[in-house]
Amino acid sequence: MSEPTTTSNPGRLSLHGMGSLRRTASCAEVDNSKIGQEVVLAGWVQRRRDHGGVIFVDLRDRGSFLQVVFRPDIAESAHEHAQNLRSEYVILVKGKVEPRSEDTVNPNIRAGDIELAVTELRILNSATPPPFAIEEDAGVDESVRMRHRIHDLRRPPLQRALRARHNLFQAARAALSDLDFIEIETPILTKSTPEGARDFLVPSRSHPGDFYALPQSPQIMKQLLMVAGYERYFQLSRCFRDEDLRADRQPEFTQIDLEMSFVGEEEILAVLEQVTKRIFSDVGGIELDANIKRISFVEAMDRYGCDKPDTRIQLELVELTEVFRSSELRAFRMGVDKGGIVKCLPIHDAQGMSRGRIDKLESMVKKELGGKGLAWVRVMDDGEWQSPIAKFLSDQEKEAITKATEARPGSVLLFASDTKARVNAILTRLRTDLGWELGRVEDRPWDVLFVVSFPLFEEAEDGSITYAHQPFVAPVEEDIALLETDPLGVRATHYDLVINGVEIGSGSLRNHRSDVQRKILEILGYSEEESRELFGFLLDGLEIGAPPHGGFAFGLDRMVMMLVGGESLRDVTAFPKTQRGQDLLMGAPSVVALDQLEELGLQLRPQEDE
Repeated sequence: MSEPTTTSNPGRLSLHGMGSLRRTASCAEVDNSKIGQEVVLAGWVQRRRDHGGVIFVDLRDRGSFLQVVFRPDIAESAHEHAQNLRSEYVILVKGKVEPRSEDTVNPNIRAGDIELAVTELRILNSATPPPFAIEEDAGVDESVRMRHRIHDLRRPPLQRALRARHNLFQAARAALSDLDFIEIETPILTKSTPEGARDFLVPSRSHPGDFYALPQSPQIMKQLLMVAGYERYFQLSRCFRDEDLRADRQPEFTQIDLEMSFVGEEEILAVLEQVTKRIFSDVGGIELDANIKRISFVEAMDRYGCDKPDTRIQLELVELTEVFRSSELRAFRMGVDKGGIVKCLPIHDAQGMSRGRIDKLESMVKKELGGKGLAWVRVMDDGEWQSPIAKFLSDQEKEAITKATEARPGSVLLFASDTKARVNAILTRLRTDLGWELGRVEDRPWDVLFVVSFPLFEEAEDGSITYAHQPFVAPVEEDIALLETDPLGVRATHYDLVINGVEIGSGSLRNHRSDVQRKILEILGYSEEESRELFGFLLDGLEIGAPPHGGFAFGLDRMVMMLVGGESLRDVTAFPKTQRGQDLLMGAPSVVALDQLEELGLQLRPQEDE
């Protein structure tokens, strides 16, 4: 076979095709067992170094690095062309694996005692200079890395993250397949239904004025699959939510979605436990405890102030509402009279916590967390209370607070009084920040728990009733009668998986009875006509023989982020969006041509100047 002719690149270098030369090994596959063997490697030039006529190149491919060396006495032509190599050039090299000389051995890297002595070089492509170093730490702002995402994806952290993501996909598929689940794809273009966030809408060209919605989850479709008799379904599903973004949220994300028929909560939690353990073992080599512990929603809120606690933090909240119901401390008493609560975060052995630090916490509560303030007490060595509020507290109140909080000399007590939601939000933030700051954290890497027994409904800010998670969650069976008399007292068959204080996924049993589903929609304020318009296909499905069923969805992106130690979902996603929902590489979202809008029957409304 004849070799292809050289492609000219005037003024720079000659580029070649691969010809008949093909890679025979990856860099990661070359080790001491290959010494004396001839191999062909391909990849990118990480760096080039000239040492007295001998040229060293660190060659990088997807899996690893290997030093290759060009010596004029071995291959003069290859050595000559190697002088043109620059960072990120794409090359193919043939040569013999040799031990490094003693003075060039690097014991701190893989294969640091071998190199490839090159006999043939093909420069497959040149490259413009990279905008930042293709190294562990790029040393540049994230926005720069996102604009140059292709370069960023060449860096080791993202290589590891996307490999871990792949391994997680495979572990989930294997675990669920072993449990007799079958993978079924559900539509991306679907119907808009209220599921807690805004939909991304897609206009229909063939039905002017009508819109598809991108799915926030496959929730209704997987329920219909249970009605259809598939019994055990799973899917690695893409989901879309048009909501404000943050480090652990993207407008599009991936779920490990599953659903089961003829099961109760215990059977589903047992499956989730198996899948979670399999993922941690296969992807991270991590063996979790035999049984994942459980905590009720009420206990989590009472003790930790949130429904996704990190229980390694050894600080807990104490409710003191009744202590202040008749107190002379008017700010607290008036808050209680208005239906609010008072809670305390006791921190023992806190002699090193300065007044200045407490003042900064109070400032944060007011400026960042929307609180009215932060009251505090320091118990001195002689047992006296140092505090601006001490003079307003009776001896009986001090005694009750001391007993409830187990306060002692050296303790600092932090108090918040407001609505239940705000008090919990304030103190759970202080608990987390101070727990890590003061070293009040158990020495164990993983805190895995199920949070169970959530409420079915909650009260909205306008006083109406809304769903706590989604409108398809089944109530606890013995609470069904309360739907008529006390909806806010109804418990849900909902459960969350929480790892290290991060919600990794959630699920529930579903309403398989149409009468219960209709009643829930009625409580949520949907008329019969609205229920029929939005959910008619689901209600019809429930009436044709729906089995008891339930399921779960793991947030795959969050799980990968946790396993690789990432700080943001952008660290584990190939092509993420910014916090403003922009793709800086592709330039999306972007304007579209007017003729495209006309074809869809759309017209843009002029933007008013601010």
